[in-house]
Amino acid sequence: MNNFCLLSNDVETTSIWHNALRDETGLKVLKEGMPMLLDLYEKYNIKSTFFFTGYIAKLYPEIVKMVLPFGHEVASHGLSHKKEHGFDVMPLNMQIHHLKESKKILEDLSGKEVVSFRAPALRVNGDTSRALLESNYKIDSSIASQRFDLFMSFGGLKKLKWLFAPRLPYISKESSLFSKGQNGIVEVPVSAMILPYLSTTMRIFPKITSYQRRFLAFETERSGKPIVFLTHPNEFIDEREENKIINKRSENPLASFLQDTLRSKLKSKNLGVNGIKLYENQIEFFVSQGFNFCTIKEYCSNSGLLERTENK
Repeated sequence: MNNFCLLSNDVETTSIWHNALRDETGLKVLKEGMPMLLDLYEKYNIKSTFFFTGYIAKLYPEIVKMVLPFGHEVASHGLSHKKEHGFDVMPLNMQIHHLKESKKILEDLSGKEVVSFRAPALRVNGDTSRALLESNYKIDSSIASQRFDLFMSFGGLKKLKWLFAPRLPYISKESSLFSKGQNGIVEVPVSAMILPYLSTTMRIFPKITSYQRRFLAFETERSGKPIVFLTHPNEFIDEREENKIINKRSENPLASFLQDTLRSKLKSKNLGVNGIKLYENQIEFFVSQGFNFCTIKEYCSNSGLLERTENK
């Protein structure tokens, strides 16, 4: 049995240091974060999937074009990463607009069909599967099976559905990305074990992440479930020379403390070069365990999941 590790990257203008969307941060991602990430992948001959927001793609078109020579997959991260544009709060028609517009932007820049999507902050609702189908997407990676966030992220209550979502990739229901069906989108869940297995956890709790990866590798040996790791190139830039101003996104004092003040403080650990070193440790572990690396689209195609949706 071949074991797979699918590395994925969400590319946006979010400043972790300032807890805000900033064009200046997007430029640092283009000039600093992306080159470090691409060099790391080239070092280990890894093909990964890059989910771009339409906003950063229009702002800095080169950020999309720079991944193409390496064979990485260009995928959609929606049109905007603004809180009010979460796919868990937008109505169906607006979701379709964001999906189609981001798809067009990315396809025009890359010259390739865009079939994969990941919602900003992994926020989806009951309309998102239908919106994806109507916008000609085939794959989603917004569900984090058995991850528990609650009040530490926006849309936490709706994300409780993650606790009951299947762990292995599946064909979703047409009416829900959280459940198996026959007529929906291919869902490739982001790996989690109560805590999410992603670079934020890796930077905050590197020791816990070292245990996570061993458990997930053991699970893969038994079930064939691919490991799906989520990272952001904005984690590998360093803005600490700037005065820190935490942007408050919630008017509720408790929610603001948990989702903005506390979360921002935790997420600021091990940014920049320290973060990229920790990420390379993750990659080296899976290389040593004989895992295969490929894009999410390639995995779905080679596993027959895409064929099942196309022949339905």
